[in-house]
Amino acid sequence: MHDIHTTLSVQSGKAQAEAVESVNSGSPAQPATDPTANISYGHIGVRGVIKSPYVFFAAFIASMGGFSFGYDQGVISIINVMPEFHRVFPEAQSGFGKGFMTGMLELGAFLGCVFMPWLADRFSRKRALSFVVIIFNVGAILQTAAVNYEMLVLGRTIGGIGVGALAMGAPLYISEIAPPNLRGTLLVLESVSIVLGVVVAFWITYGTRHLVGEISFRLPFGLQMVSATVVGIGINMFPYSPRWLAMVGRDDEALESLAKLRRLPTNDDRIQQEFSGIVAEVRYQKAVVQQRHPGATGFKLEVCTWLDLFSLKLWRRVIVGCGVMFFQQFSGINAFIYYAPTLFQTLGQDYEMSLIMSGVFNMLQLVAVSLCFLIIDKVGRRPLAMIGGAGGAITWGIMAALVGVYSKTWSQHADAGWAAVAMAFGFILMYGCTYAPSAGRSLQNAMRSKGVALSTSTNWICNFIVGIITPPMLESWGFGTYLFYGAWCAIAVVWAWAFVVETKGKTLEQIDELFGDNVAKEEQDLSRITHLVANPYHHVRVPLSHSRTY
Repeated sequence: MHDIHTTLSVQSGKAQAEAVESVNSGSPAQPATDPTANISYGHIGVRGVIKSPYVFFAAFIASMGGFSFGYDQGVISIINVMPEFHRVFPEAQSGFGKGFMTGMLELGAFLGCVFMPWLADRFSRKRALSFVVIIFNVGAILQTAAVNYEMLVLGRTIGGIGVGALAMGAPLYISEIAPPNLRGTLLVLESVSIVLGVVVAFWITYGTRHLVGEISFRLPFGLQMVSATVVGIGINMFPYSPRWLAMVGRDDEALESLAKLRRLPTNDDRIQQEFSGIVAEVRYQKAVVQQRHPGATGFKLEVCTWLDLFSLKLWRRVIVGCGVMFFQQFSGINAFIYYAPTLFQTLGQDYEMSLIMSGVFNMLQLVAVSLCFLIIDKVGRRPLAMIGGAGGAITWGIMAALVGVYSKTWSQHADAGWAAVAMAFGFILMYGCTYAPSAGRSLQNAMRSKGVALSTSTNWICNFIVGIITPPMLESWGFGTYLFYGAWCAIAVVWAWAFVVETKGKTLEQIDELFGDNVAKEEQDLSRITHLVANPYHHVRVPLSHSRTY
């Protein structure tokens, strides 16, 4: 931690000296914690949410961004097999045409998640969300009014930009306005909203397919604007993120925003403590950047902070963060979500039954994701990743065998067809309970924003590839498609065993040891000094690192 005295040359020299002295002393100390970790505003979980309706409704509005993302995924599933849709857009009947049209939304989402962090930092979280809703709705209008295949693909791409930005911006805003005791619960709301969007879109489209004419697919396309518009308008009824206000130097407004969100006076001890923690964290983030890249500003600084992710000491953490997103997609989950009716037809179901089974499949995902949040902190992410990969490999493998043997004689072997359907349901239950929310924390605070952007970009690029390749593979490979996704699930087991570390119940020092670096320790040393500089009258002697567990 050399040159740290220079890095933190801020107003209170005396406080800074005391902070450095305190950090460098080896005297016994209380373990330092996240400045906001021990603040209590009441109950946790659902009871806490009921007691904080203002924050809940702010988070609910923001989570409609996740719902819009899920809706856009789910709406295409039945539309892809509608005869009326194929009559208007015959290009979408071929494997490539169907995959290209579906996948361009994911490519647009990749672009959206790349620029959203800058937009959210520059103009605020809520204004950024309002802006990207406009982009989302422009894409939705183009899809709804499309007169040819090219216009439809353009609408999917522009809408995808909005999808990617909403999917990234909504949880960012939620995490920054939520009380510490409710943060996890409200982020679960975002995850459940995504899956709920898939389910609602599917059943809406299931109903509209009976309408006569083009309205059967244009109505579901148009309805995606409802939830997005709720975000764009509703988010402006709530305060700016206190953390963003602190980032741009508007500390007084940050304190007022925090007090409004907590429905407490600004001089309440808990408000003061949480506010001090936010300010200290913001200063800490800036100090880390200044220490790593002294003198760098503007575009050069942006490039340098991105390159930090690819340094040798972070390689394993990056592999874990991006690997989770890679294997989430190549497990085949979105191959099923996008093309469920087509896949169920290859498993021996007729047209009507394939639609019903697709709806059941989506509902099982919602149940499984909800169950995951009850077990993930008890079992741990590493075991779940290995179990999920193994379960996916087995279920895809059995489906491949059944399709390979009975694909030409399903009518004579109905039991085999239902066995294959059971394996599909087993796959989604296994995935939802293990991989769905398993992003975890591999990067520490200073690199987290860029790390999240990189891993999310990986998710969308892989999502795009899966959307493009699945229909042609089903046409030409047949049961080989099932082997393809099963093989990636098997590889995921090896990857999880070799690279994923279990952080549940581990101290920061132990996490460093597992990753083979000292990233957390370096950041905690700097964080101590920054926090004490930001709060010069809180003279708590602290060790170089602490035993907070994850």
